[in-house]
Amino acid sequence: MILSTHALTGAVIGKNINNIWLVILLALFFHFLMDSLRHGEYFDDRYAKLKDTWWKVGLDILIGFSIIASIFLIQDWNEKILLNVFIGIFFSLLPDGTTLLHYFNHNFFSKIKAFHSFCHCYWRYPRYSEERQWTFRNYLNDIFLSLLAIVILIFF
Repeated sequence: MILSTHALTGAVIGKNINNIWLVILLALFFHFLMDSLRHGEYFDDRYAKLKDTWWKVGLDILIGFSIIASIFLIQDWNEKILLNVFIGIFFSLLPDGTTLLHYFNHNFFSKIKAFHSFCHCYWRYPRYSEERQWTFRNYLNDIFLSLLAIVILIFF
């Protein structure tokens, strides 16, 4: 999943759950669950280096946070809900953050990276397979889940 989809899902969890510990657990659980769905990766090391992908990551985060900020401006969230939303977003993005940190410290984050890779079903969708390419078909799960999260954020 792209970062915007994870952030929107974390915002939904934070907005609708009052218990901070439950927000954290559900945000992490849904991150790994969503990563098990077929989705494209916007980093393909055959064509680009990690350093060439930063603009995609930045744009992805900017879009997700812009959508959430726009919804916040039209909603009347109190401080408690806003705090839970931020916690939900943070913990929804945390597994991808630890994957990034793995590139800088392989030993410390290796077990988390291995679990994260397992959840991505890399055993089912091997590296460079069609199921992991950046195509419209692979992006449909992101589109559906993001739209669902936006609807829930606005109406529920």
